[in-house]
Amino acid sequence: MVLVFVWVLPAGAEGATSRTVVVLGDSLSAGYGIKVQEGWVSLLSQQLASEGYGYKVVNASVSGETTQGGLARLPRVLELHKPEIVIIELGGNDGLRGLPLATSQENLRRAIELARAAKARVLLVGMMIPPNYGERYAREFRDMFTTLATKYSLALVPFLLDRVALEPGLMQADGIHANAKGQPRMLENVWPKLKPMLVAPRKPAS
Repeated sequence: MVLVFVWVLPAGAEGATSRTVVVLGDSLSAGYGIKVQEGWVSLLSQQLASEGYGYKVVNASVSGETTQGGLARLPRVLELHKPEIVIIELGGNDGLRGLPLATSQENLRRAIELARAAKARVLLVGMMIPPNYGERYAREFRDMFTTLATKYSLALVPFLLDRVALEPGLMQADGIHANAKGQPRMLENVWPKLKPMLVAPRKPAS
């Protein structure tokens, strides 16, 4: 697998950025099945620019990624980009594969601690899964994110696909990934949790 980091920058914004947000995610953040510029991460970059925030967004998401794979890649991502904020959106593929949740939670815990050790603030993005492996597994999977957010006092997006997953007009045919129309709503789920973590844009001198 060849890993490519995508710098999501609006046109003309290169000289205005001094801080970095890294999105460490899976296909939901990598823009699977849609154009890259239609994905919620690209839309985030556009919103940061339109509201005057001086942030560069690095999309370090890989389709099919698990918590183990994301954890393995994170040290290099932190070294390369030195982000102020890391958005961790991982775990969905663990749940869909029925992987042991204790292992997934430990991988996320270590990722959080690595990011914090690098002086980055962490926004944790949660997921929910259908009860293919039983109601208990689905419940414990959902609660895993809340447990970690509480332990580390993190901002938490409880469910990235809230108001998207059950809307046929917003989902791709696979029933797993949002289509282009669903991406703005995903950003709406993230933005209220991310905004308080940002350094406010400077006001023009009067």
